Amino acid sequence: MVPEHFCPSESHLFSKRRRMLELLGHLEEFPGHTWQERWEASGYDRGDRQIGDLAGDDLNYRGRLNTALGHAFAMRLIRPSLLGFRAHKFTCYAPWFRSVARDPRLEEFCQRADRLPVASHGRTRAKFDVCCALTVFGIDLEDLTAEAFLYYSDESRKHGLVSSRGQTNYWAGTLAWPVLHEMGQFPPSVPRTLRAAVTRGQLSIEECVDRHRLKNEEVRGLLVEYLRQRSVDLDYSSLQTMTNLLVSVFWKAIEKINPDQADLRLSQETFAAWKEQFFVMPDGSPRKEVHGPLLAIRALYLDIQSWAAAEPERWASWVAPCPIRDSELRALGRRRRELKARMDRRTRDRQPLLPVLTQHVNDKWHRLRALMDAAKEVALGEEFCVDGVTWTRASTRDQRHNRPPIHAINRATGELVRLSREENLAFWQWAIIETLRLAGLRLEELAELTHLSIRQYQRPKGEVVALLVVTPSKSDRERVIPMSAELFHVIAQIIRRHRAEQGTVPVCARYDAYEKVWSEELPHLFQARYGGSQRAMSSTMIANSIRRACHELAPTHPQFAGITFAPHDFRRLFATDLVNNGLPIHIGAALLGHLDVRTTRGYVAVFDEDVISNYQQFLARRRAERPAEEYREPSKEEWADFTEHFDKRRVELGSCGRPYGTPCQHEHACIRCPMLSINPKMLPRLDELEADLLARRERAQREGWRGEIEGLDLTLTFLRGKRAETQRMIRQGQPGSIELGMPMLPSQLR
Repeated sequence: MVPEHFCPSESHLFSKRRRMLELLGHLEEFPGHTWQERWEASGYDRGDRQIGDLAGDDLNYRGRLNTALGHAFAMRLIRPSLLGFRAHKFTCYAPWFRSVARDPRLEEFCQRADRLPVASHGRTRAKFDVCCALTVFGIDLEDLTAEAFLYYSDESRKHGLVSSRGQTNYWAGTLAWPVLHEMGQFPPSVPRTLRAAVTRGQLSIEECVDRHRLKNEEVRGLLVEYLRQRSVDLDYSSLQTMTNLLVSVFWKAIEKINPDQADLRLSQETFAAWKEQFFVMPDGSPRKEVHGPLLAIRALYLDIQSWAAAEPERWASWVAPCPIRDSELRALGRRRRELKARMDRRTRDRQPLLPVLTQHVNDKWHRLRALMDAAKEVALGEEFCVDGVTWTRASTRDQRHNRPPIHAINRATGELVRLSREENLAFWQWAIIETLRLAGLRLEELAELTHLSIRQYQRPKGEVVALLVVTPSKSDRERVIPMSAELFHVIAQIIRRHRAEQGTVPVCARYDAYEKVWSEELPHLFQARYGGSQRAMSSTMIANSIRRACHELAPTHPQFAGITFAPHDFRRLFATDLVNNGLPIHIGAALLGHLDVRTTRGYVAVFDEDVISNYQQFLARRRAERPAEEYREPSKEEWADFTEHFDKRRVELGSCGRPYGTPCQHEHACIRCPMLSINPKMLPRLDELEADLLARRERAQREGWRGEIEGLDLTLTFLRGKRAETQRMIRQGQPGSIELGMPMLPSQLR
């Protein structure tokens, strides 16, 4: 079955024959009984040089030799290796191969590939990958297995063979795999996408430990057994974290410090050297999170000690004193407070920026949507105007696409805007940020939302409330969030978009990057097309979308310079907004899915204005409960007595801090009085007093006045202490005394 678009003429066949004779003439110079043997003897099959090198600088001759070699591969005259094939570039190898193969099965594949909802270069790439694999393996399509095609894809990636778009990390066969699966080429048990087929999934405990290549086999076996015991109560992600802490951070470092260490009984020198390494990151910065690893190591020792009582034959030989003492964990509370302070500061920094970010993504999407709607109304090459700017709808190279992408050119600047792509990115950017902001979801909870998550509840009075059901994630606890009108609008827009593009919300799988497993196929709300197939958005794609929005704002909003929003920042802002606006904290904990109210309290950042307003409300409530006569206007005598008190508190060296209505209890021995606050301007006066006291002390020593000496020493001690305290406050930028001014009567204020 010859492709319709490939019907060679007589002149074309003559030219093809001449090029083939030139190629075979060169191959005859190499030893061998067959053309395959001569090709292998020529050295071109190694992939380090091209057959066109024989032509030197003659580009025309080089092109003829390269084309002839492509036809020789297509006719199965020569079977190249993958490197030998990919060392040469053929402009239309798939049509050459199809014209010779005349394989109905291959033609069916090509017809299905032509219906892929991707650009033309993607469909060409799918057909090329299959024809290339069949050429290299020397088989027909009916003999192509999933294992063989996976080997072709893996080898292409391993050797850095670029795609038609120049992507070195491209998995060859990504677009062809789902087509082959759909037409029944692969068994039903084979994954539907190449990404799922190459995903290794969860590693065993032995594989997780052996990645770190421990030298001591006995300790390696101990750690494997310990992790197997702990794995019963841990998910895969937590188990991976514990494995990294115990094997890499702890024991691998111990082996580097002391290669002869045979058990868990560590000397003080070895553990001190480990701690010195541990508290500093490889880049030289101090390690911020230290208690997690320390607690994991301490748990290892204490668990073995407790298990040895029940199974001594298994664990007793490994019992050893724990090198981490209780004193090393006493700062845990302080470090938690420091972490809370850092998170609160991060929340306060981003709280005023959130309205700017949400306004930006909303305006960007609506602007691009208006542009695309206007472009759809005109034909290719025609002009249209939006917001005073003239645009021209541009043609694309891929008009055979089921839904050709829409491009437009700005007539004033000449800028080409890929409206379909940019509008799609802007929509999902808006949807991601708005959903995170309005629902307070975790990142994995956002990615797991499906069409089935939307429910409705009818209240006793007939009111219908839209609910968002969040599947269990971190706390393994399902929760229900009543949707606000804004959140309901966002979810409705997502569903409307899926239905407009595909008639329904398509079902697709989601890969959990933490648990290393694929979910069953569900109608995920946040999904995108990867390699020709639908897949739920990854955590990286969601985070990058938010980061891109912050970078777009940085040139016009300097406050965004160096600041980005992480997905969890929206959750903290959501919790802070709820609690600071009066929602009971236990209700906020239920909405956020926290099992403990203290966790929610850790999310809430208290702002200065909240402290002030709450304190003012407290004063108002307390005043309302006091007798009204206590708040009468003071008389002139009472006010004069009050002002006289402040006059009497002013002394030579500064001011006295004794409470109102109390006399001086120290008989005006101010230098010894703890209530005296020294004025920094009087420090020279303290020096004079010190000199006078020292002179008096010398005379007392000469005269033998021992009682006077004791009193002078006490006065000198108070004087020097007050001077040191005043100097310390000056160094810290704190004034020694603050002049508040004289209070005035309310009538004087008027």
